[in-house]
Amino acid sequence: MIGKESIVLLVIDAQYDFCDPEGALFVPGAVEDVERLAALVERSSDGIDHIVVTLDTHHVLDIAHPGFWQDATGNPPVPFTPISLVEMEAGTWQPIFETDYVKKYLRQLEAQGEFQHFIWPEHCLVGTRGASLAEPLARALRDWSQHAQKNYAAVTKGLHPLAEHFGVFQAQIPVPGAPETSLNQPLLDDLARYDQIWLAGEARSHCVATSLHQLLRYAPELAPKITLLTDCTSDVTNLGHLADPIYAEARDLGVVFTESTDVLF
Repeated sequence: MIGKESIVLLVIDAQYDFCDPEGALFVPGAVEDVERLAALVERSSDGIDHIVVTLDTHHVLDIAHPGFWQDATGNPPVPFTPISLVEMEAGTWQPIFETDYVKKYLRQLEAQGEFQHFIWPEHCLVGTRGASLAEPLARALRDWSQHAQKNYAAVTKGLHPLAEHFGVFQAQIPVPGAPETSLNQPLLDDLARYDQIWLAGEARSHCVATSLHQLLRYAPELAPKITLLTDCTSDVTNLGHLADPIYAEARDLGVVFTESTDVLF
């Protein structure tokens, strides 16, 4: 098609544990988000040139999982417990290993000022159903690959147990000697090749927001190319406010916010 702009769809963590009511960390609204996203892929098979999906993937003993921590009597924290450096130094919560590193990690995380350290339910465990793509999207991606005669790309994040990895491009605090937690420049370069970058996935309050924030930090020139599909992403309950400053900045930089039914080729 003469004059057609190239389009890449970046889907953040549209996985079973986030998108199914039986998932370990279900995001209310995600069922409908995925259905709308799958419908977009199906009706836009001739318009979307490339698709990248990210896969949040964790080990059981992860710095943000209950089993990594214990109190003075050996009990783990319940999910959704915040843990601060002050509490660790007071002995309220202690990691089961890498104590010195974790103390340094919490200090750096709190100085960063983006997210407080938080304990999540065990989710997206490596090799389990929870880490797999939500089924409606998986079907749509398979059909797209066959129609477009090209494969979608999958990017795994979160496997390093000593790093929280909200944004796809870099862990919150990169781990020395662990390149998988450092800036994913090849992915940034891949996205930059396209005229439009459509962004969707889960959760709006965390991994979508942080991925967008990292895009704007490391490749600000891409801002006018980015469209956030507002009806294909939802917040972790009661935590949407955490991302509001990121989206306000994005609007100021030229990021487009629209629904999946209104995107233009």
